[in-house]
Amino acid sequence: MAGADPGARIGELLDRLGREAGPQARETADELVRSVVEFYGEGLARTVRLLRTAPAGSDPLAVLTADELVGDLLILHDLHPEDTMTRVGRALDKVRPYLGSHAGDVEVAGLDAEAPEGPTLRLRLRGSCDGCPSSTQTVRWTIEEAVARLAPEIAHIEVEGVTEEPAAGGQPLLQIQPRPPADAPGAPPPAADAPTASAAEPPHWHTLAAPALPARDHATRVADVEGNALLLVRLPGNLYAYRDRCPGCGADLRTAPLDGEFLSCAACAARFDIRHAGRGEQAHLEPLPLLEEEGAVRVALPELLGARP
Repeated sequence: MAGADPGARIGELLDRLGREAGPQARETADELVRSVVEFYGEGLARTVRLLRTAPAGSDPLAVLTADELVGDLLILHDLHPEDTMTRVGRALDKVRPYLGSHAGDVEVAGLDAEAPEGPTLRLRLRGSCDGCPSSTQTVRWTIEEAVARLAPEIAHIEVEGVTEEPAAGGQPLLQIQPRPPADAPGAPPPAADAPTASAAEPPHWHTLAAPALPARDHATRVADVEGNALLLVRLPGNLYAYRDRCPGCGADLRTAPLDGEFLSCAACAARFDIRHAGRGEQAHLEPLPLLEEEGAVRVALPELLGARP
């Protein structure tokens, strides 16, 4: 209520919860409050730091919205200068270069802000997944990550046009449940009863520093992330990530020669089309979801979820 001490009021509510629901509920509530305070404290700290270090003459609001956590807080309190669809458009612009090799292009089919499950974004893919079956999964995760990071208020996404086995009795739809950024303070862990299939559980995204990336076009580099070998290939205009393993013979690909846009396994001579989801004549490389944004590269590792083919 107006004029009341918020801290004192929170303490009173916690004490009442402890009396009415027991000590275990009180401990859970205490942890929740600590997480919320940590979340907002980190947001305030970043706000101060961003404004102090902003270049002279820069727009303070633009500086703040460029930060993911501060931007999320502005969205939460309806203070963000961009509306939902503008931010969705920016997210899809980040995804399009990657989708060019997997599923053509993506367009917005509509936004249902009053859907029972929460704001629902409907997208449509033009073209088809022109690679191995796992490229469908990479499309799913890449769209999910991009939208979740720029428009976290979207609760549900439906994507038409993904090449998958049709659902009985209707148009196949790709169902996506966006999530808050995994590195946000206080982000909740997955629910204990959540589905364990890799299509339902969000992947683990990792940021790669510049030294781990190919330094020039038509170059490859192998990066190690938590014991997982990633083959990174830089072609003009795009960076691609694949599992460092030939699907034909099982050999690693770190010494595989790159001929234009095709990679040839040094052990079995199998050739793979890097721009088109690792397509090969007999087998396909396994593509990994990758996003390049503001100088950073983020990649998701399905094998950390037990999703090996």
